Amino acid sequence: MALSDSFGTSSPGQLLIEAGSTERQYWRDLWRYRELFYFLAWRDLLVRYKQTVVGVSWSFIRPLLTMIVLTVVFGKLGKMPSGGVPYPLLVFCGMLPWQFFSTAVTESGNSLVSNSNLISKVYFPRLVIIGSSVITSFVDFLISAAFLVVLMVWYHYAPPVAVLFLPLFVMLVFGASLGVGLWIAALMVEYRDFRFIVPFIVQFGLYISPVGFQSGVVPERFRLLYALNPMVGIIDGFRWCLLGARNGIYRPGILIAVIDVIVLVASGIWYFRKTEQTFADVI
Repeated sequence: MALSDSFGTSSPGQLLIEAGSTERQYWRDLWRYRELFYFLAWRDLLVRYKQTVVGVSWSFIRPLLTMIVLTVVFGKLGKMPSGGVPYPLLVFCGMLPWQFFSTAVTESGNSLVSNSNLISKVYFPRLVIIGSSVITSFVDFLISAAFLVVLMVWYHYAPPVAVLFLPLFVMLVFGASLGVGLWIAALMVEYRDFRFIVPFIVQFGLYISPVGFQSGVVPERFRLLYALNPMVGIIDGFRWCLLGARNGIYRPGILIAVIDVIVLVASGIWYFRKTEQTFADVI
């Protein structure tokens, strides 16, 4: 049996699964399979909260518990400066983009392997799977953002005019999540050891990114080097938009974050497309 949608030909009794033969056709296919994208995202949301006692409340509980731990460690024990902002608020504004990034990277990294049966049986652009995983994490991000509103009301803290720039930084963290997710997903198909490495990298990244503290505590001579981590500029940008100029913003870090995200997305798509045709064979 041959499965064809610009698949080519195969001998009787064989199943040949092949990606679009041209880039234009591939992106056209991506649009054609948009309903599959919606289905996978909805399925992932249902599976994530199915048979859980508190359901979507986990989107509040997880960042809330992390906020409490980081506030105690860095705010109470470490005596880190908060720039005149309540420390829990400072931490939660850093938790929002970090939680989105870490969850999206973890979920998209495992997405191809967990959908191996689908990949090995039918053709569709595999980018659909990665995109649906990132979108699922984005829904968690929006739910957690609702809790941030409650937190800001609790502390009687109104966002400044700079909040109008927040969509820019949301796009940046979305791009960073997608770019890294594409790399890890493609690598995990070929090298299954990555399923042990990724959780360690994510956990390590939480402490080297300015989630529990301001990036301003890093000595000035190291700030440019520190800003090579794209999440530094993104988290600083979130705090600037939500908490105001009192927390400052390291402008070179924002520029570096933009460049990093562009490189991550472009290289991620390139490597993913390069290896995509082998997924059905390897997985």
